[in-house]
Amino acid sequence: MTGDPRTKTATLYRMVMPQHICPFGIKALDLLRRRGFTVEDRWLTTRAEQDAFKAEHDVKTTPQIFIDGRRIGGYDDLRRHFALKVRDPQATSYTPVIAVFAVAALIALAINMLTATPLIGLVGAGRFIAISMMLLAMLKLQDIERFATMFIGYDLLARRYLPYAHAYPFLELGAGALMLAGVLPIVSIPVALVIGGIGAVSVFRAVYVERRTLKCACVGGSGNVPLGFVSLTENVMMVVMALAMTLAISGTISMN
Repeated sequence: MTGDPRTKTATLYRMVMPQHICPFGIKALDLLRRRGFTVEDRWLTTRAEQDAFKAEHDVKTTPQIFIDGRRIGGYDDLRRHFALKVRDPQATSYTPVIAVFAVAALIALAINMLTATPLIGLVGAGRFIAISMMLLAMLKLQDIERFATMFIGYDLLARRYLPYAHAYPFLELGAGALMLAGVLPIVSIPVALVIGGIGAVSVFRAVYVERRTLKCACVGGSGNVPLGFVSLTENVMMVVMALAMTLAISGTISMN
């Protein structure tokens, strides 16, 4: 790109219909304006107009951006034109995991403040783990079939007993909720020990023994997180929480 972008103009063709306004058209308009362009915003308000435009310019999608009379392409092409990053839907991303743990930490801190609990301590750590379990279970429950399909690819128990793959998110959610509430440890502790222990062994075997490259089902079936450290951490946290609760009940340690 040559010249000063502030002196340039762009023409944007985008779909604006009563039942649908193209979101990428809006994003393209915003990006062009933020780059200092004067934009001629041309709306395609009917299917006929859109089809005619596609046929005329031999394109398959809209929006389409033209700068100084030269067609740049769609929104992703515009980002490439400005040397901006374009999201790859197949790329590995730890964003969902970071979001889960960050939100879990904030919720745990908020609960600690509301209950006059020290912000840092065993109680806060336990709440963080329990909330993380519940949030991760929520992600799995968004598409339980997709999760189960990925899960049976490496979990040792799910391979032998398929219903376990469908039950796992509910078990994780239930154990996390009981742990957070501090009730029925006779239920939550065994559940966390079993699913966390089997999960940890399964992940360790698949990744570090068999050296398999798989996607982790820990954030649900739609995630692109590689199987390994994250899933192992999830399962180890459950085991640690269950063991800590067991020691607290026996009087060995104090969770207060």
